[in-house]
Amino acid sequence: MLELEQGFRIVDVYARLSTGDTGPRVDGRSVTPDQLEREIHQAGITKSIVFPPARPNRRYLAPNNGVARRSVDRPFVAFARINGTRRPTASATDRLRNAVRSRDDHHTSPADIERCAYDDRFHGFVLDPSADDYPDEDVLAALEAVDLPVIVRGGADATPETLASTLLERSFPVVVAHFGGHPLDRSLMHDLIDLLEEYDGCYLETSFVRYRDPLERALLEHPDRVLFGSGAPACHPDVAVMEILTLDVSEDKLWRIFSKNAARVIDALAPAGGA
Repeated sequence: MLELEQGFRIVDVYARLSTGDTGPRVDGRSVTPDQLEREIHQAGITKSIVFPPARPNRRYLAPNNGVARRSVDRPFVAFARINGTRRPTASATDRLRNAVRSRDDHHTSPADIERCAYDDRFHGFVLDPSADDYPDEDVLAALEAVDLPVIVRGGADATPETLASTLLERSFPVVVAHFGGHPLDRSLMHDLIDLLEEYDGCYLETSFVRYRDPLERALLEHPDRVLFGSGAPACHPDVAVMEILTLDVSEDKLWRIFSKNAARVIDALAPAGGA
């Protein structure tokens, strides 16, 4: 097992957990909580943040509660998925749409944020702007008030510039998944690394980053801002761990990416007793 062979404590900040009752499929794979637990154990991962898959135009209450239930007595840390009503305001069409659109029943409300934050089953939030848009001002204010980390899927539909104008100036920690470059846009990854100089509360997550140069650059320039994510179940955790282990960086930086940075940002990922 990698954890024993390599000697690293590994925590994972990006794994999706479907909550269907009949062998749910996620990115082409049928996975159950037990299967996911076996895979992360095989990779030497101590704990994994889990959240439901994106479901555009549908409410996330039931999927979030399902993830929380299936995290009990497993090495899972549940995050609640949220959605919004706002699009980036670069175009006149988006500005008009934002001005006239209000929350529907399936949209996350400030009360939903408070409910999850004070429910000890949840330890943060997840947002996929490509599927669910961005929260409105009232929801963003609620996120600031509860001050829990938000993992946001970065990429062509959520560029570094857009994230900077919508989320990164807020007071809560923002973990940008896939180095902000999904799918495999190296220039977006480097643009987001550039933003780390300006935004102290911004962190990068490593799942589905197949290029060595942005990973090594971020670890060399900002070693305290990179968090390991497996991308399970779409990517096997063994593969994700091995990609990090083969980077040309020091052992201290590997410790940071695998556990120290995440434990500092997300309390539930800290080792028991603070060791």
